[in-house]
Amino acid sequence: MSKIQNKIDFILELEKLKGVLRKTKPVGLDRYENSAEHSWQTTLTALILLDEAPAEIDALKVLKMLLIHDVVEIDAGDVFVYDTNARAEIAEKEAEAAERIFGLLPAGIGDELLQLWHEFEGRQTIESKFAKAVDRINPVLQNLASHGQSWVEHNIARERVLAMNSEIQAASPELWTVLEARIQQAPFFKQ
Repeated sequence: MSKIQNKIDFILELEKLKGVLRKTKPVGLDRYENSAEHSWQTTLTALILLDEAPAEIDALKVLKMLLIHDVVEIDAGDVFVYDTNARAEIAEKEAEAAERIFGLLPAGIGDELLQLWHEFEGRQTIESKFAKAVDRINPVLQNLASHGQSWVEHNIARERVLAMNSEIQAASPELWTVLEARIQQAPFFKQ
């Protein structure tokens, strides 16, 4: 099989990400967002916040990580971030999905993307910490703008929301200060 056919196969495989539904609805819409929409918006969010990132950060690496971070959901599906048991159980399935999906590409490209996916999941580099932090921002903004839609639907306590999303500080301490205050003041949490 030719390299261009491998690339075409990968590109077509990515179409499936549009069918993976998440637990959060886009602001103003009465449907759940899909993982492709989430990845796109998260990458744009990172682009906007890169001026707040540490100077030594590799911006292109961050953007690549965010574009591919949820590709594994094609095989593994999306697991609600607050479902800690399901998150632990799905790790192996996601790793297998990464091998399969990035394996569709020619070796050099596929290997690079697989390595970036593992780096993102590992949260050990400044790029992966920044990318993981940015990955938390849009679901928080969406919930705050929609009266806590997914938090209320799944009975997530304010304390869990704060704990799960405090890593946003790594992307933007100023943004986290604003979001934390809004979460603290949100009237839709059960007391």
